[in-house]
Formats: sequence, structure tokens, C-alpha cells
Amino acid sequence: MDDLNAHTLAESDSYAIWTTVEDNGETIFHLELGSVTLHFFQEEWEELVGLLESASSDDNGGGKARSSSKKRR
Repeated sequence: MDDLNAHTLAESDSYAIWTTVEDNGETIFHLELGSVTLHFFQEEWEELVGLLESASSDDNGGGKARSSSKKRR
């Protein structure tokens, strides 16, 4: 990651989150989940963080129950 001028935000034994800044100045967030890495633009990252915060703060201990009529993606 050093050659990309990456800034590590958090990491554990299995996961890591870091940022890089593109030549045009846009920050890219990278979420490494084992052998898979997801890349997010700022707006996408903020939406994901909000979704995770919502799921973790739910009174039921995580996530809202989905109705059986909704398809999972």
C-alpha cells in the first residue's frame, strides 16, 4: 500500500480500510475483506457507513428484519 500513498484508517487480523487520493484529488476508500477488496468514492463510502451505523444501532441487536416479500440481492 505504501507505493499508493495510502492512509490506513483501521485494520484487524482479517480486514482493513484505507484511503488513497487520485490524481484529480478524489479520495477513494478501500475496504479489504480477506481476499476481496471493495473500492468506494466518497459519496458511496458515506452511504455505506450510514447503512452500517443504522444496522448496528437498531434496537433488535443489528439490522431491521426484512419482510419475506422482498428479494435479497
